[in-house]
Amino acid sequence: MKLSLTATLLSLAAVDAKVVSLTSDNVAELTAGKTVFIKFFAPWCGHCKKLAPDWETLAAEWEGDKVGLVAEVDCTDEAAKPLCDANGVRGYPTLKYGDFSNLEDYSGGRSLSDLTSFAKTNLVPVCSPNNLDLCDDATKAVIEKYTAMVGSELDALIESKEKEMADAESHFQTEVEKLQKRYEELKKNQEDTVETVKASGLGLMKACKASASA
Repeated sequence: MKLSLTATLLSLAAVDAKVVSLTSDNVAELTAGKTVFIKFFAPWCGHCKKLAPDWETLAAEWEGDKVGLVAEVDCTDEAAKPLCDANGVRGYPTLKYGDFSNLEDYSGGRSLSDLTSFAKTNLVPVCSPNNLDLCDDATKAVIEKYTAMVGSELDALIESKEKEMADAESHFQTEVEKLQKRYEELKKNQEDTVETVKASGLGLMKACKASASA
């Protein structure tokens, strides 16, 4: 059966599609004023490889759109790694959407139909410093407050908030390590107790009981 010209062209477009790759150098320019759908990934990741063809197809559908942008961030690229760190990426692939300066986690399905449906619904103008008319009064007031701050003052506030996040992450990791150590101690104690009980003759006790009941 021969493919129609349209189907053939779509197929070729999907194969040749190039997903916009964001780095620290180009992110501000490429995401300005846009609502984005971003894949954070690592080239060696099996799940990332599986998702790649559908992500390329989705990116091709949104190529050149004035509002939406489907892109990706290679977390193994030194020029892009800061973007992954800033967005708390810990596993691959991680999908996020919204204004790039305030991304939200995507937790929907990973099929092409799921991604396409989500993009059509959510890659629309959203409240942000570039779209104040879409903000409610409370959010608009907060944005105007931060916008009015002197550069160094806002930088200091951002640094303070980022430190809070870093401290929370550090505390979490420290406590997890403590829990892991305690788990290992408890596990060893359990295993030692089992071996001691077995060595005390439990097996023979059970054998004698079974023999007496026969």
